[in-house]
Amino acid sequence: MTTTESQTEVQPAEGPEDAPARVIPEALPLQPEDPPRVGEFWLRGRLGANAAGYLYTAGDEAGRSAVVAMMTEGSADDAAARERFVNAVDDLPDDVVLAHNDADDDDLALWAAIGPIREDDGSSSAADERLIAERRGEEILSAVLMDRIPHMGRLRGPEFRHYWEGRRRPGLFRIWPLPWPNALRPASRWALVLALVTMAIIMALAVFLAWLLFRNAQPLEPQPVIPTPTGTVTVTITPTTPPPGTGSPTSTTPSPVPTTGIPTGTPTTGGTPSDPGDKF
Repeated sequence: MTTTESQTEVQPAEGPEDAPARVIPEALPLQPEDPPRVGEFWLRGRLGANAAGYLYTAGDEAGRSAVVAMMTEGSADDAAARERFVNAVDDLPDDVVLAHNDADDDDLALWAAIGPIREDDGSSSAADERLIAERRGEEILSAVLMDRIPHMGRLRGPEFRHYWEGRRRPGLFRIWPLPWPNALRPASRWALVLALVTMAIIMALAVFLAWLLFRNAQPLEPQPVIPTPTGTVTVTITPTTPPPGTGSPTSTTPSPVPTTGIPTGTPTTGGTPSDPGDKF
């Protein structure tokens, strides 16, 4: 009797760092009305939006990644909504809020950068940090919108809506110093330099061609007539000397012809009252 032993390979248990990363949705491209930068964070794309504000994925020049929550223009004009935004940001841990603008800027929309988020290295920890920051941003905007407050009592009457829900454009923002050209990538900077050099060459070539075309241009004939204050114009006629052997006059030195006064102005004779020539 033969006994066959089956050997089974035991796979090591996967640790939290070896677990496959969660699939997180990609950010949508920025729209023309979106700010390119808030504070020290450059916005990269949209993560979500509602009537209270927008969620953006962003990063600063130091390499930190964050999720930026920013109010809409409608909610930013409501003092109560601004207060709810500030309270929701204050409820977060201090190490979570990387940056935010001053709540006293009444003419600007409030925003807050939430993190920290490590670079996407394919691990589950990096994806979890991104999702956690995004959930915290959603909670801030939900506090402004008050859509997660449980209803008390029975439903009666029309549904409640904020008066500013229709104004969903991103709120006002201020960029100083200006983002250009810091927002350009190295490839974009080279393209911009080449475009400027090409424009300068074309302009120099156009000026050179114009100089070649008009450098030997003759003066206009006849000379422009300039009237005098007395209402007459002075015309000087200078005869030219004919070439030798063509029957020239006896005098070789031309004598200037005296000037004559030619009156100008509206003719006083001719025409009838109905003649259009009397009107000019």
